[in-house]
Amino acid sequence: MAGAVQELVREVMDIRQAAEYLGISGDTLYRYASEGFVPAFKLGNRWRFKRSHLDLWMDEKSGMKPAPVGEAVAPKQKKPAGRAR
Repeated sequence: MAGAVQELVREVMDIRQAAEYLGISGDTLYRYASEGFVPAFKLGNRWRFKRSHLDLWMDEKSGMKPAPVGEAVAPKQKKPAGRAR
């Protein structure tokens, strides 16, 4: 049971796990990683994927750009007033 829970919260995934997470085939994900389309890195000669990087990448690609962690969102500033005549 503990192994199954650990498997669900794994941060670094291999190509099979990441393909399943993204809902695409392993061959497609391999091609995307090789072309630099998805965030990935090589550990030895194997592709690895960080779940948090994939989540941010999916948010960015879907048009949902979250505020960077640690930065407060500044209130909208008013336009500067025109010159007095």
